[in-house]
Parts: sequence; structure tokens; C-alpha cells
Amino acid sequence: MIKQNQRIINFLNIVSDAALIFSSFYAALYIRFEFLHGHTSLELFSAQYFLIVAGYSLLVVLAYAALKMYGSYRFKESGSEIVTILLVNAVSVLGFMAFLFITRVMEFPRLAVFLFWLLSSAAVIGKRTVGRGILRHYRKLGYNQKHVLLVGSGPLAGQYLADIAAGPHLGITVDGYLRGEGPRENTSVSPPNEPDGFLKEYACPCLGRYAQLEQLLSRQAFDEVIVALEPGETAQIRPVIAAVEKEGVRVSLIPFYNDYIPSHPAINAVGRSKLIDLRSTPLDNLGWSLCKRGMDIVGSLLLIAFTSPIMLAAAVGVRLSSPGPILFRQERIGKDRKPFQMLKFRSMRVTDTEQTGWSTDADPRKTRFGSFIRKLSIDELPQLFNVFSGKMSLVGPRPEVPYHVRHFKEEIPLYLVRQQVRPGITGWAQVHGLRGDTSIEERVRYDIWYIENWSLWLDIRILFKTAFGGMINSEKVGKG
Repeated sequence: MIKQNQRIINFLNIVSDAALIFSSFYAALYIRFEFLHGHTSLELFSAQYFLIVAGYSLLVVLAYAALKMYGSYRFKESGSEIVTILLVNAVSVLGFMAFLFITRVMEFPRLAVFLFWLLSSAAVIGKRTVGRGILRHYRKLGYNQKHVLLVGSGPLAGQYLADIAAGPHLGITVDGYLRGEGPRENTSVSPPNEPDGFLKEYACPCLGRYAQLEQLLSRQAFDEVIVALEPGETAQIRPVIAAVEKEGVRVSLIPFYNDYIPSHPAINAVGRSKLIDLRSTPLDNLGWSLCKRGMDIVGSLLLIAFTSPIMLAAAVGVRLSSPGPILFRQERIGKDRKPFQMLKFRSMRVTDTEQTGWSTDADPRKTRFGSFIRKLSIDELPQLFNVFSGKMSLVGPRPEVPYHVRHFKEEIPLYLVRQQVRPGITGWAQVHGLRGDTSIEERVRYDIWYIENWSLWLDIRILFKTAFGGMINSEKVGKG
């Protein structure tokens, strides 16, 4: 039933997207000619133009389909979908204008081009946002459920049930689970007549043993089977998967090394060997990497121009507050563990510990003016030049000095994974309050999550959070 519902939803999505794009074209023409200038060229509404716009709408929908935008909303992030729609529509509109320029089949004013992109993007994004909200609401009420059979009764199965319980909007119902034959086969499960310790807190009935899987699938309909076997049950993987595929049911596997796999792993094939790249990131894609770099260049230039009066005032204040240079240059570790000179406005008196010492709220090294610019994060503004030069990014893990990197890589697991991307002026950890003298372990956890789940939309969210609340930190203005 869920497959039939999904086909209907996909069909409605395709038709409505094409209709909205088509309608946006004529809405843009109406605004440009009728609403703004009080006259409309009837030629723009001819059959020839109708066919051209219909063909354009179809091509855009095909581009959406190629990017896998028609499918279940259960596991898709709305932010990445919004960015994809904006980019696809922008490229499509530019291509459309190039086609019109070459063929001269119709005239389309520049203002109408912008309105077309704006209206078509807003319409498609708005429709999908509303549709996503409606589906999630009804799934929470128990409709449009995906019925799942869970194979396993250990910690992995318990973790899956906990994740499903925490996300009722996903619309997944676990109808029951199968367990092993007892302690001799799997010491992680309870004896036959006792409830399974990892699953007893969830209202999930035990439907039998692994050996009964094929029989169960033949008499009861499931949309998917989730296999969550423990390390001691690896011998059961082949017969379990064979039984599921014999009945033609979709199967997904939670590997027992689940905690070592990133959110979006890359899988490469060498002959019959499947290699899971444990540290693959979205930014390994050249296209997305160029998009992020482009945003850094444009963003840093705009911010340098916008904040230049503030930086000039800060430079004068630093010069008058205490002897020493205006800019504080400190070696930090950047992408691929390469050192670079990070720039800041000097906020402390010059001391011998400036290269290794962390500042604290009552740090005697801070000047009064230095405390003020640190409070408002004005001291970080020169790093915009680091961003423009390519040593840093607007958003990314904060860079550390070599002294701390040498220690943290030995003490904190995955610490150097942060060095796979350019360090940033702000980051996911910083907008969650992890800055200054806070837990390094927590910062690393947030940084790793950012790297594994990166998207342009996530960067935009972080920049907005930084601009509206993340600039002012908890440090107090000193009296020095």
C-alpha cells in the first residue's frame, strides 16, 4: 500500500511542479507588462510561446528527477532541497535566456527573467514545504505508515526503535521483531522465555525466531525488513537476506560497525569488493566545493566592504589601548593539516604566552578595549581576509594552534578529521555556544556532524544564527 501511495504522491509532485513553473512564466509576464506598465503584448500568449514554456517546464522537472527530488520525504532534509531548487531554477533560467538570445523566437525582458526565477522557485519551494508539513502531520496521527519488520533483538535493534520513537513524523511503524535461538547462538539476547532487554521498553512484539522469517513474510505484508544483527550473529546475515529477497521484500541492513560509519558514506567497488569510505564528505564533490568557495569569495568581499568602517575604528582603538601591533598574527592549523597565519585584532597585551595560552573570562592579559571587541567578536573581522585568500572559510570548524593540535589528536578521537575542510570564522559548534573555554570533546562532536552533513543551506543557517545572536559572546568586559 505504501508503494502505491508513494507513486501517487510522486505523480502529483511532478504534475504540480510543472504546472507551477508554467504558471510562473505567465505570472512574471503579467507583473512585468500589465501590473507595472498597464499593457500586455498578446503575442506572448500565442500557441508558439505556450509550447516553448511547456517544453521548458518539462525539462526543469526532468532535472529535478535526475537529482532524485521525487521520492519519499521521510529522510530528506528540507534545507538541501531548497538550495537544489534555487540552483536548478537559476541554471535553467539562464539556459532558457541563452536559448532565446540565440534563436530570437521571443523577447523576454530582464525584469521578467528575475520575476520568473523568483516566482517559480517560491512556488515550488512553498508547495513542497506545505506538502512535507501535511504528510508529517498525518504520519504523526498514524496515517501513511511504512510497516517494517525488524530482524534482531540486541543493542542495534534497540537503537533503531529508539530512533523511530524519536521521529514520529517519519511515519514508520515497526510491526514486530525476530530474535535468535537463544544464548548459545547469541549471548546478547535473553533466554527464550524472557523479554529481550534492549527492546522491552518499546511496544514491539516478538514475532518469532530468525528461522521463521520466510514463513512470516509469506503470510504477512511488510514494506521493508530492517536487519540489525549483532557481531556474534554474522553467520545469520546470508540466510536472513536470502529469505527476504526470496519473498521480494525490500531489505535494509544496519551494520554492526554502525557507529564508525558517517551519515553519508561513499561506497566504491574494486571488482567484487565494496569499499566504504568512512570519511567521505559532501565537500569531496567538486561542484559543491566550488559553490562553497564561491560563496566564501563573494561573502568575504561584501563583508569586508560593509565592515570596513568598524575595522578602521577597531584598528585605531587597538593602537591607542596598548603598545604593540594592531593585528595579532598567530599560526593555526588549516585544511589538510597545513599551517597558516590567522589574523585578528590584538585584544591583549603582548606576552610570551600568546602562541599557546588560551584566554579566560578574567584573563589579566586582556585590555579594556580588547575585552570590548572580543565581546562583540569584532576582533575576528580581519579573518575575512583569510577567507578571501582561501586559507579559511566563512563557516567551518574553528582552527587551533599547533601546540593544542598535537595534544588533542592524542587525547580526543577523530580530532584531526576536522582538518578535512577549511577552518571557519564561525561554525556549527560556535552557534551552539561552544566557543572560548568550553568542552573540546563537544566541539569536535559538533564539528564532525557539520562535516558529514554539510550543505549550502546549513552554511546559510549558521551565518544567520551568527549574525542574529552568535556575534555576542559570554565574555565580560575587563577593567584593564
